[in-house]
Amino acid sequence: MLASISLKRVLLSGTACAVLVTAAAASAQTAPSAQAADARSEDIVVTGTRIVRDGFEAPTPLTVMSLEDIQNSSPTNNVADFVNQLPSLAGSTKPANSRLNLSSGQAGINALNLRNLGETRTLVLIDGRRSVASTITGLVDVNTIPQALVERVEVVTGGASAAYGSDAVAGVVNFVLNKKYEGLKVSADAGITKRGDGFNYSGSVTGGMSFADGRGHVVLNAEVAHNDGIFKVDRAWNATGFVRIQNPNWTPSSTTEPQFLVRRQIGAANSTPGGLILYSSGGTANRLRGTYFGPGGSVNQFQYGALTFPSPTGSSAPSLTQGGDWQVNDSGRRIGLDPRDDRYGVFGRLSYEIADGVELFAEGSYNWQEVFFNAGPNLSSCGSASVNNAGIPGANGLCTLRGENAYLIKALGPTQLAGITAVGIGTTAVDLPFRAANNKREVQRYVVGAEGEFTAFGKSAHWDVYAQYGRADLREQLRNIMQFPRMSKAVDAVFSVPGDTSSQIVCRVNADADPTNNDPACVPLNRLGIGVADPAAIAYALGDPYRDETVTQKVVGANLSLTPFATWAGDVSLAVGGEYREEKIRGFVPQEFQPLITRNATTGALSTTNLWSVGNYLPSNGGFNVKEAYLETVVPLGLGLEFNGAVRATDYSTSGYVTTWKAGATWQPLDAFRLRVTRSRDIRAPNLAELFQAGSSNSDAVRNPFFVQNQNNPGPGNIVYPASISYSATAVGNPDLKPEKADTWNIGAVFTPGFLPGFNLSIDYFRIKMKEAIGTLSAQEIINRCFEGVQQYCDAMTPDPNSPGRLLFRAQPFNFVSQVVRGIDFDASFRRTLANGDTLALRGVATRYIDNLTDQGIAGVEVIDTVGVNGGQASTPNWLYRFNATYDTPRWSVTWVARGVSAGLYEAGAIECRSACPVSTTQHRTYDNNHVDGTFYVDFNLTAKLGIWEAGDSEVFVNVTNLFDAKPLLLPETGLAANSTYSDLLGQAVRVGFRVKVR
Repeated sequence: MLASISLKRVLLSGTACAVLVTAAAASAQTAPSAQAADARSEDIVVTGTRIVRDGFEAPTPLTVMSLEDIQNSSPTNNVADFVNQLPSLAGSTKPANSRLNLSSGQAGINALNLRNLGETRTLVLIDGRRSVASTITGLVDVNTIPQALVERVEVVTGGASAAYGSDAVAGVVNFVLNKKYEGLKVSADAGITKRGDGFNYSGSVTGGMSFADGRGHVVLNAEVAHNDGIFKVDRAWNATGFVRIQNPNWTPSSTTEPQFLVRRQIGAANSTPGGLILYSSGGTANRLRGTYFGPGGSVNQFQYGALTFPSPTGSSAPSLTQGGDWQVNDSGRRIGLDPRDDRYGVFGRLSYEIADGVELFAEGSYNWQEVFFNAGPNLSSCGSASVNNAGIPGANGLCTLRGENAYLIKALGPTQLAGITAVGIGTTAVDLPFRAANNKREVQRYVVGAEGEFTAFGKSAHWDVYAQYGRADLREQLRNIMQFPRMSKAVDAVFSVPGDTSSQIVCRVNADADPTNNDPACVPLNRLGIGVADPAAIAYALGDPYRDETVTQKVVGANLSLTPFATWAGDVSLAVGGEYREEKIRGFVPQEFQPLITRNATTGALSTTNLWSVGNYLPSNGGFNVKEAYLETVVPLGLGLEFNGAVRATDYSTSGYVTTWKAGATWQPLDAFRLRVTRSRDIRAPNLAELFQAGSSNSDAVRNPFFVQNQNNPGPGNIVYPASISYSATAVGNPDLKPEKADTWNIGAVFTPGFLPGFNLSIDYFRIKMKEAIGTLSAQEIINRCFEGVQQYCDAMTPDPNSPGRLLFRAQPFNFVSQVVRGIDFDASFRRTLANGDTLALRGVATRYIDNLTDQGIAGVEVIDTVGVNGGQASTPNWLYRFNATYDTPRWSVTWVARGVSAGLYEAGAIECRSACPVSTTQHRTYDNNHVDGTFYVDFNLTAKLGIWEAGDSEVFVNVTNLFDAKPLLLPETGLAANSTYSDLLGQAVRVGFRVKVR
């Protein structure tokens, strides 16, 4: 492994040096040909609407990124990573923050999220047409778009459902491909981080040519990409123990001290790699607490620090400690930073002009991807004897050992265990392989159609018709997942001859007097120590549940844009069209990986028992169709005023009929100044998962609001739970959902002063108000609402009958959320050709988010504003910004990028105080420090143009991301102590490569 890393470093550093040397040598090259210069200066007409008319500028704000922008600034080999740097995108799903999406199938994808309204409310298009989703939730993975053919990316930052259809609530991201590419181009690159990990490479070959005297054209593209992945967190920023801990001096009625303290050198005290005794029952209560097991089963005593929560003398074992052995628990370091990712894709397009102004076309693409990611250790924790009212949970405990457990006796001896009836173990299970997401996706897309131009009413008219088929075959594969019944049997180990410690250790089910519960495959598992587990026992207790799903999409559509007449103020343009779309989901899950569903013989009620710690899949099946028709128009009104309006009728087979519309105007009283305003009604219809998901479960832990230190406050099921409760949540669909509705305002101005040629400035205010939005409460929100006395949320969780101390949550979507997002976009650019022919380009984009208010419609629960909060993916920083400067010459170009996030709060609604604090509540918890720093990164790109000749050109480049190795946005949390959505987790990374074009 070390030799491999060293070789990669040598190759990369050697290539980087070659780039720098060649950049200097390139200064002697000749200037580019006039033909190449003209090609670069060719105007690109974009509108962000269905209207096709030269010179028309829509009132809806539109951001355009060219191929040159992407090549000069992209931090990786994926265009999604570049697009996600735009401040208008916030909270997007990407490999870095989807690592724990074990049951949703989203791990490893790149999906776009405008305005942090959720990825499902951003419509992603390819050449103005939809693409089949890569998940059941309807997310289009940008990985499936042919990266090397992307000519530009258009981002419509405003409601656009009237023009483009459902899902365009926050806007549209349209990837425009170069469908008429001529020549051959080859590109390849490789990258690695400063620390020698995360090696990656990609390559592509693209060719295009005309035939039949220019009437026909063919384009072919093939791409491959690989990322080694990073399967542990060995960064210094994740080793300081920067964690929030509950103040041991705080009480629920306290009005003096804050509930939470943010400190350094805090670590988990409820588990160790080889197992930690958290409680012992029988004899003197908890006299074995703090005993932990090391290499070979060695016995040690855990040293609690000066600050612990809860207190070591309380009824529940401490979950956190400051100082002492705070670093013994290593679970936060044994989790992945980046997935291993392998993907390849092919794309082809054939077009032929059968008559003047009539062209037939067909295109197809196939993409394959496999993602493998370390989602963390197979940890488990039984923190308190009181979690089970029966006293001893027996064989159904995953981490509770009876006093006669053979491995416990071997480790501690009969004397030390005298009077002990049971112990609870907390372990990060270093002997067990980590849980992993190993998803595979095959995505196909085929389009056939015709398009062209003709003359109508004396003006040029544009039309197109097309049919499209898309299919995504998804394998949602998990690895090394605990199977509860088998794990319980393996853990419950006894001596084959009772009392004879020299006899063979076997599973209790095969040694007790009941022959009906025998399991010949059971192998006893030792969880007390490091390097002590039998591989056969691990293979018995763990499994690889999966679900196969096939998502299909069929679309037929037609569009027409023409100018039927003119008024005294100018031409009136019109666009009309219609679309029929059908989407289906079909799933398959082997019976052994499904949860156990039983029916009560008396009441007939169904109950679900999860057999796996994660997954517990059920096959989802269902589908819908939608019929749509739209009309859009542009009407000049004179005096620089122009009206743009659209209306769309949409009829879903599942959720019914809805009308969307848009009314906007631009006014240009001066050549240098233009005002624009848009008001729209937009929708998002429920997706396949929200409608038809049969069920899948995810596991995690929630803070227990019922827990009060040293007091036995019963929680759900009248059971006393520890401060942190593990849970499993099952998600199911709701076929009665209705479309979400959103009302959007965009008001802005564009300034292009004549006294400063090349300068453009736009400022746009946006406000999106959603109602009847589809939402699902998180497990934490459900238990918080239950604690506040809302019975309907208490009904949504029950004790897990197969795992004492664990909760089961039922999550189902409903139309109950209202949300308002407001903010201001700033976009300033300057481009100047200097006297020597070189070009200087400057651009700055920033978004000031004002509000992101979510109202869950619960009486007594305040509206939540996530703006100014840096605490997670759902949070929205006050400021997101990006500035870049490019100096371009015929021989080389250099680009600097500065990007970042403003400082903010850790938790929305929290109150910061150090004394005289108010009463801390679930909605307004008190902290001694609720501040989270912002981030600032600098990237650098140098491209050397080796030679430009009449037949082609070539270039090499080096790209350095996070040039100054700035740390990520740190959060006071155990595990991964960083915001993985808005910050760079990998640190400084270098990528080098080349591009060769032959015309």
